[in-house]
Amino acid sequence: MRLIAENLGGERGGEAVFSGINFALEKGQALIVTGPNGAGKSTLLRVVAGLLPVAAGRLLIEGGGEDFPSVASACHYLGHQNAMKTALSVTENLRFWRGFSGADFLSAEAALEMVGLDGIGHLPFGYLSTGQRRRAAIAKLLVSRRPLWLLDEPTAGLDKASEERFARLMTQHRGEGGIIIAATHLPLGLEGAQALVMGETG
Repeated sequence: MRLIAENLGGERGGEAVFSGINFALEKGQALIVTGPNGAGKSTLLRVVAGLLPVAAGRLLIEGGGEDFPSVASACHYLGHQNAMKTALSVTENLRFWRGFSGADFLSAEAALEMVGLDGIGHLPFGYLSTGQRRRAAIAKLLVSRRPLWLLDEPTAGLDKASEERFARLMTQHRGEGGIIIAATHLPLGLEGAQALVMGETG
């Protein structure tokens, strides 16, 4: 599998946010996107995820086969918001996303154990601390098998131990042939990752 962006441009609110973005990622590779606030990091991830239209250039996936015929179908998107309903239990939220995303992988219970939240699946999501909410959102990546992880400041709110656990999960995903694009201000422990700095001039 190969993800390719050629002269990619993105807009927000009808105004151009970035242009001329190029990258190519093979299975097992990662891209770290950095740059100042407003440079378009989040917009780039949303364009790749199919949540915003491609304003210029092209974005394509090669080798996705019948399972992943488009870039959007191959993506898990983890944005600033955790996209969980506060009144539902953690397990209910994860089961919803498992059904929504398809391509079942881990059970909700197994995914929670992987992020260090085993035993709290029965609690309403709204009862969790900020760090627990982020870890539960990370578990969404594990309940369905999708090869491309798009991560927007994924470690926000995590303590050191949780950051290290997530680094291991990302390494495992890459080892299984997955691809990661992460927008971040913080080191993520993605060894050998490509770098894209947005908002640079000159």
